[in-house]
Amino acid sequence: MDRIPILKMGEYLLVTIQVDMHDQLALQLQEDLTERISRESAAGVLIDISSLDVVDSFIGRMIGNIAAMARVLDADTVVTGMRPAVAITLVELGLSLEGVHTALNVERGMALLREKVAARHA
Repeated sequence: MDRIPILKMGEYLLVTIQVDMHDQLALQLQEDLTERISRESAAGVLIDISSLDVVDSFIGRMIGNIAAMARVLDADTVVTGMRPAVAITLVELGLSLEGVHTALNVERGMALLREKVAARHA
């Protein structure tokens, strides 16, 4: 079975999705990421979706679920690289992705993640 790599960068986890997501892969990512957040005591997760052309309602909900599970495990979530068509689709599907912060690129996303984590610990 395919797996999406999860990289550890200090107290953060970085996920860059470079393949088209299908439902089983999204469920596997959710499970793997939740386990890694817990095992590594990660303070935050950055998910880069810049390679995704399409995000359906299931994948959108999985991103929201990952963020909700990360919050329960005391980690913030930032999604980067969302294409305008993907954002439009998510809005049209009525998915608000509560608790998910967004940034244009990975560099800005890491800065936002550091800011959110620092504010939470202040």
